[in-house]
Formats: sequence, C-alpha cells, structure tokens
Amino acid sequence: MMNFPLELRFKLIALNPQVFVTDAAGALICYVRQQAFKLKEAVTVFSDAAQTVPLYTIKADRVLDLSAQYHIADVAGAPLGTLQRRGLRSLWRAHYEIQHGGQPVFVVREENPWIKVVDGVLGEIPVLGLLSGYLFHPAYRVSRAAGDVPVLRAVKRPAFLEGRYTLEQTGALDDGEERLAVLSVLMMLLLERSRG
Repeated sequence: MMNFPLELRFKLIALNPQVFVTDAAGALICYVRQQAFKLKEAVTVFSDAAQTVPLYTIKADRVLDLSAQYHIADVAGAPLGTLQRRGLRSLWRAHYEIQHGGQPVFVVREENPWIKVVDGVLGEIPVLGLLSGYLFHPAYRVSRAAGDVPVLRAVKRPAFLEGRYTLEQTGALDDGEERLAVLSVLMMLLLERSRG
C-alpha cells in the first residue's frame, strides 16, 4: 500500500516531459519520462530516475486519442487495466473511465472545467504564464463506477517552473485497485497537461 498523499512533479523545462512521483515521506515511488513527438502514446514507468528498473507500461490503442484506450500492464506484460477518455464528454470537462477486465471500475472527472480553461489561457501569456501556476488549481476526482464513492483526488498545487499535483486518498482501495488508479491518474494528468 502506498503512503498517501502522493506528490507528482512535472518538469516543465525539458524536451521530454518528466514526472517524479513521491510519497508522503518524500521517497520516490516512480519516474516517467514521456517520449516527445510520438504519434501513438507509449509511456514506461520506472522505479528510479536513472530508468534502470521498468515497472509498468501504458500504451494507447490508436493514434487519434479522442476516445483512445490506454492499456496499463506490468513489466512482464500482464494487464492491470485500461484508462479511456470518454470522447466528446471530455472536450469540456475531463471525463475518463478506468476499467479492469473490460468493466468500468472507477470514473475520473474534472471538478471545475473553468479553472483549467483560465489556467491554460493565462499559461500561454509570457509574463502571466509564470504566475498562472500560483493562481489556478484544477482538481480531478476519482470515484467508484458503482455508487460514485470518491477514492482519490488530484489537485494542482502552486509551483514555479514545474507542474505539481497532490494525489490524496479519500476512500478505501485494495492494493491492485490502488496501483491501477494511481497509474491511471498519472496518465490522465499527462494527457490533460498536453491539452492545456
């Protein structure tokens, strides 16, 4: 079981986006270095920043990602589940399903889409873009598909020259659910950051 809250730090000044995930004690849980300029999204999650021990892979099933599925597997190739953007529903407010065995287990929804819009617009203005990371904080809620019971919440935190999110546990999860949900949120944040 993970030691929540987790902190996800996205390095902004890098050719390839990098994510460091640490637990409440500051220990590195995993590291991701996303490949730039890939047509079909594929991410490898490592246990260390030197990228010596791969843990998981996350691969898109298609190039166009309006309703793409992202297959999450361990390093041996055993499937853990999938993350799927809910197509047109995600254009305004981020909406994803986390599935296991083809069945929805969790739903990820953006809490307030206006915050992401303002954060994205101000982030593109040269001087104001440096301050937008301190002013606007998009949040995402992960709930069980059955019963809409919240289990995780990801919130953008104030940061300078990096993106920083806190992932808090708000409900009970077993070890397998926890791993699938955290990896799905990690991929969802990579996708949402690329959307603006």
